[in-house]
Amino acid sequence: MASVKVAVRVRPLNNRENNMGAKTIIEMEGKKTRIYNVKGTNVTGEGERKNYVKDFSFDYSYWSVDERSRHFVNQERVFKDLGTDVVKAAFEGYNACIFAYGQTGSGKTYTMMGHNGDTGLIPRICENMFHRMTENSNADDGVSFRTEVSYLEIYQERVRDLLRPPTKGRAAHSLRVREHPKEGPYVQDLTKHLVSDYAAIEHLMEQGNSHRVTASTGMNDVSSRSHAIFTMNFTQAKFDMELPCETASKINLVDLAGSERADATGATGERLKEGANINKSLVTLGTVISALADASTGHGSHGSHHKFIPYRDSVLTWLLKDSLGGNSKTIMIATISPADVNYAETMSTLRYANRAKNIMNKPTINEDPNVKLIRDLRSQIEKLKAMISPVSQLKALKDLLGEAELAAAKKLSENEARVTQLTDKWKDRWKETQKLLQEREMKLQEEGVGIKMDSILPHLVLVDDDLLSTGITVYHLKEGKTTVGLTNPNSTQDIVISGPDTQANHCEFEHTKSGTVILSPLESLCYVNNNEINKPTRLKQGDVIILGQTNVFRFNHPKEAAELREKRK
Repeated sequence: MASVKVAVRVRPLNNRENNMGAKTIIEMEGKKTRIYNVKGTNVTGEGERKNYVKDFSFDYSYWSVDERSRHFVNQERVFKDLGTDVVKAAFEGYNACIFAYGQTGSGKTYTMMGHNGDTGLIPRICENMFHRMTENSNADDGVSFRTEVSYLEIYQERVRDLLRPPTKGRAAHSLRVREHPKEGPYVQDLTKHLVSDYAAIEHLMEQGNSHRVTASTGMNDVSSRSHAIFTMNFTQAKFDMELPCETASKINLVDLAGSERADATGATGERLKEGANINKSLVTLGTVISALADASTGHGSHGSHHKFIPYRDSVLTWLLKDSLGGNSKTIMIATISPADVNYAETMSTLRYANRAKNIMNKPTINEDPNVKLIRDLRSQIEKLKAMISPVSQLKALKDLLGEAELAAAKKLSENEARVTQLTDKWKDRWKETQKLLQEREMKLQEEGVGIKMDSILPHLVLVDDDLLSTGITVYHLKEGKTTVGLTNPNSTQDIVISGPDTQANHCEFEHTKSGTVILSPLESLCYVNNNEINKPTRLKQGDVIILGQTNVFRFNHPKEAAELREKRK
């Protein structure tokens, strides 16, 4: 069991607050955060106004108001206190989550993503992850790592993939949330991108953020109108004392939209609807936090330890189910304004943060079940060997063994054979990953959607978003035609696709004798580099191809790529 770690960070007064003549009502000292109710001065009676001063205690209280103050906390300090814990948990095999919670404009995005070169927690965590991978690889050349990332936003209770190129003339495709019996909630058809260094992740973050901002600008909004979740799926494997070791960690880095009051923002129409959806998910988050806090502390009635937690009342809480009360080491950063004009919102944030620190999670090391089985079998083997006397190991003296020793010897032989089989299977599964993750043999392409692999023929690299997929699919385009479409009992397709807007006979790739490759749509939805095509189109090295809504490929032409490299020299 581990409690949710909670930090509170207060930002400087902004221009709006300064223009209103706002006063600072927040003080911090050590772990303590103090808030003054200036409206409560000299007021008697019941309720909040009677409490002129309210103190809260958290794991960290960060004063980021005045850089001249000796108590000022910058981005680097926040990372050292909180971000390094996330990295440490990931390398130990635990799931981890860090999310920022607070009203609109309180500094959540600045804390999580950063601004104008002053990077926030998400990029710092990612960079530190790869720095540590490099250190570990240099210290032990037998260790292997695999990192996949995804980036989504929740806008008006709909999930959108920020790393899938938007399709021209069509609304962003809304993805469905499902729940795996073992893996927990996940987003169906969300793209996952294999990365080998921080530069690749940085590019993907920029790509995702630009899609988020572009979508919002088109509707006259700002980026904070949606919740964003950047996820790293991190797997590490090695041999330790002749035993395979493999752990898998899921790291959720969450930038929440801010809560807001319609009367304060003057929201109407579509903007009011958006605010209502934002508040719905945040209210549900608050309800979940309160219910989990009650369950963890034993408060409430009718057996609160078995209290119903309304995770599915919003998409946000459903996706964060494991992070709140489940298998995760979780950190909450409550961001607040120091201004008296925001007293009510700040007080609400502090109360939720105060409750969140009572939530107890159940983090466990995520070990590959086959690896765990191998270790258990090894342990049994050692015990069985101890049961058999040295003389029993000689087959010629088999008749001298007792029944117990014979049974132990038989079990020993079976276990040793099974260990060998499982270990070989595990090695084979990692061979391809080890090969791909070598810097000389793989490189993330500029579009962030493909892996460069050694091959003579032109080929397509599938961006596989299957939750359980651990490999990479490459389709070589032989000379002549390669057909693409749905599974059809009346015909056999060379490449089978599925998903929205896909057809039985979707398109054809023609590899001509001259070496060019032509993509011909068959009255179906096809995109090349985000442009819809309706006639045969010649493909070029590095083109991004989308078939239907969810089938994304990277086109590689080795001969053309070699010629381009020569020209670049």
